[in-house]
Formats: sequence, structure tokens, C-alpha cells
Amino acid sequence: MDEPIENLYFNWLCARVINMKPRRNEATYYDLLRKLHRTEFVWTVPGDDNRAEDGKELRKEFIFQAEIPDDPDWRILIGCSVLEMLIAFARRAEFQDSTPLPEWFWEFLTNLGLHTYDDSCFEEDFVELVLESFIWRTYAPDGNGGLFPIMNPPNDQRQVEIWYQFCEYLVDQDRLP
Repeated sequence: MDEPIENLYFNWLCARVINMKPRRNEATYYDLLRKLHRTEFVWTVPGDDNRAEDGKELRKEFIFQAEIPDDPDWRILIGCSVLEMLIAFARRAEFQDSTPLPEWFWEFLTNLGLHTYDDSCFEEDFVELVLESFIWRTYAPDGNGGLFPIMNPPNDQRQVEIWYQFCEYLVDQDRLP
């Protein structure tokens, strides 16, 4: 293995949510995904530590699938990235309502307002502001600016664990089975 593990892992993560061989004139999102991966997901609400652990669990799956030696320092000690957290959470969301993982992932990015920032018009400063608002929960009380905007939320969404925001979002979007 000549390529650094982090590059292999980033490509493995990207393959979960984008077409790795885009067609001609198809937008690519490597700059956005790279920024998401370089930004640590910091949890501030109890229970969201589970989202970070879910994201870090992807590393075990990668190591197993890539058949490479485990490096506990890399797998355990490095914080969870926003990209890892979103992919792991999209997987949980897929299990809840059968919408495929990539569709959930891009719905999250749409709700954050990041879905239009492909490589041809990537604005790192803006993306950074959006991610700061998401991570530090300075978005609107109804969830606008976060992952799950809700029409009439029963609580200030900035104080609600991400899992429960998601559950309220499913109800709000009338997506329960």
C-alpha cells in the first residue's frame, strides 16, 4: 500500500455518497467533501456523542473491507469528522425509512444549504461558516440552518439531540411508515 491510509479512507467515504467516475459535465464535490472531512464534528448536546462514535465506527468497516492492518491511533484517537458523522447518520436514516444513504446524505447537505457548492463554485469561507453554525448550534430554533428544519417544532432544535431532531423531522415531513 503506497497511498496513505487517510487518502484511501477519504476515497472510500466519498464512494458512499457520490459517483466516483462522474460523467462528462457532471458536477463534482471533492472540495466540499474534503472540507467536511477536515472539519471535526464536535458534539455539544448529550446523546450526540453517539453520532460521533457512529462516524468513527466507519473506520473499522473500512479497515476490514480494505484488508489493511488496524492502526488504533488512527482509528480511535482522531476525532470524528463531519463527513463521517453525516455518512453514518445517513445510514441510520436509511434504516428508518428506506431512503438510500446517498439521498439522505444529500438531503442533509441541502438542509444545510451546501448542496450547490460543487468544485466549480466552492466557497470555503461560506462552507466554514455553515459548518460552524451547525456544529456550535447557532442555527435557527426551528432547525433552519441545521440538518432538520421543522415547521412547528415542539422544542428549540438547538437543544435537541440530533437523533430526536431527525425523528421530529420525519413526522414533520410526513415520512413515517
